[in-house]
Amino acid sequence: MNVYLQSLGCRLNQSEVETLARQFVATGHVVVGDPAQADVCVVNTCAVTTEAERKSRRCVRALARANPEARIAVVGCYATLTPQHCDALPGVAWVVPNVEKERTVEIVAPSLHSPPIRSPAREDGVATSRFGEGLRRRRTRTFVKVQDGCDNHCTYCITRLLRGSARSCPVASVVAKVQALGEAGYHEVVLTGVNLGSYGHDLGLPDGLHMLVETLLTHTDLPRIRLSSLEPWDLDEAFFELWESPRLCRQLHLPLQSGCDETLRRMGRRITTAEFDRLLATARAIIPGLAVTTDILVGFPGEDEFAFRASCDFVAAMEFARLHVFAYSPRPGTAATRLSDQVPHSVRRARAHVMRELGAEQVSRFRRRFVGQEMEVLWEQRRHDDRWVGLTDNYLRVVTRAEDNLRNRLTTTRLLAVQSDDLIGEVIG
Repeated sequence: MNVYLQSLGCRLNQSEVETLARQFVATGHVVVGDPAQADVCVVNTCAVTTEAERKSRRCVRALARANPEARIAVVGCYATLTPQHCDALPGVAWVVPNVEKERTVEIVAPSLHSPPIRSPAREDGVATSRFGEGLRRRRTRTFVKVQDGCDNHCTYCITRLLRGSARSCPVASVVAKVQALGEAGYHEVVLTGVNLGSYGHDLGLPDGLHMLVETLLTHTDLPRIRLSSLEPWDLDEAFFELWESPRLCRQLHLPLQSGCDETLRRMGRRITTAEFDRLLATARAIIPGLAVTTDILVGFPGEDEFAFRASCDFVAAMEFARLHVFAYSPRPGTAATRLSDQVPHSVRRARAHVMRELGAEQVSRFRRRFVGQEMEVLWEQRRHDDRWVGLTDNYLRVVTRAEDNLRNRLTTTRLLAVQSDDLIGEVIG
């Protein structure tokens, strides 16, 4: 059976689809790069915003147009939120909610007995594709899901309702998986979860994430370990001391959501701007060159012009390496939909534009700080312009020209200049 896979939304979704790809290949199927070649198309959907829902629907319809004969499996958050809408989309044969997602291969594969339409797999069993491009990097960087679900009660967020309560993978199984990935040739793993900072709490480990990272640094030899999003209230000074190991990537994604304390209170966020400021100061003092990225939500109910201005001022003072800006989107079943003073859509959109402009200035300044330095770059792929692209440990994107095949190589690279969204690098070792 030929399978086309696509992921929308967060890194956790991407991790889950990478796992599905390996499961399909392990059971004798072929992951193809073109939906026209597929017997089955699997879409891991997102529903964090109304725009994410629209993208999920558009994706399914586009796959149905590309291959009217293929059967489509809609899995994940949108399938959980509105299964009846998913079932009505063209070409959909299966709607798999989050509680059944890990059984996707088991659900889909037994019902298909026809031979593959084509067999375009490479010798490793995986063909190139839009998603396959990520698979082709599987010996460079990959995502490892260590946790799912969330016990926080942010008033705007639907993820807790769609993903359920927090639950963690056992430490031993994570260590075994990471070590196996290293032995398979990966150079970097990204630990992912819905609420990664709560890792291990359900296992009776109050400092579970600290323990997990420390154990991985001790018992695996993969060159790089990166952490995905962490709630700031889950961290302390002792956690930052783990960065004494150069294998731990100098990047932290700490969702702030607003730079106004009153807005944070209505959001149900368990932190103040003063506490966030102190946390960043501590982290940056312990981890030189740290990239701190964040999420900002604008247009939350009750956010007037004064609150928005306060949020902008605080964000400007924090000097983030990157902002992920979202306009508030009412989510069914969340407490924020019942709040008064809903902000008009046009105002939300305008504020998102202003905040993104601020973010663009910050990312530009962060890049320029490293011009002239020598840093390790993990090279991932050669782009259409014939330049290699890779990442530093603090998530700076670097491009270079080289005749040699740099894929999956860690090289010392001199950062020469900023060009558009990239740093120009020269490999020196």
